[in-house]
Amino acid sequence: MFEKKLQILQVDKLDLQILSMLMNDATIPYTDIAKELIISGGTVHVRMKKLQEMGIVTGSNLVVNPQRIGFDVCAFLGIFLEKGSQYHDAVNQLGEVKEIVELHYTTGLYSMFAKIICRDTAHLREVLNEKIQVISGIQRTETFISLEESIKRQITLLDN
Repeated sequence: MFEKKLQILQVDKLDLQILSMLMNDATIPYTDIAKELIISGGTVHVRMKKLQEMGIVTGSNLVVNPQRIGFDVCAFLGIFLEKGSQYHDAVNQLGEVKEIVELHYTTGLYSMFAKIICRDTAHLREVLNEKIQVISGIQRTETFISLEESIKRQITLLDN
């Protein structure tokens, strides 16, 4: 089934190899990718442009370790909405809360699930009480503080 989707999206093994290398290190020059895969740098450039136009590649990010710059608390927040119809308004307001680094619309117990990064527990309390729980449509929240991030990775595109 995965290969069927690849055919529809016109993505081949070379595209996946290029993506895998860049997902491992987004700073790797196209010329180094080309040398590793024994293709031209122009081919890498053309393939990446195609993947961007297809919406497969939507940007690149610099990964910062929040703890190293004083943000020691990672928390997950289950958000209960009063009504599902309030979702879009709540998302717009939650988008203004800079401490929220991920927000998902979910099935199951919660309407939404958020990942929050704060300096400390006092900062987390402030964010919860003064920024999130005051949003109209949010009925209540449940907070889970992460003690340790054990695994963080991208999806695997190729079996090695």
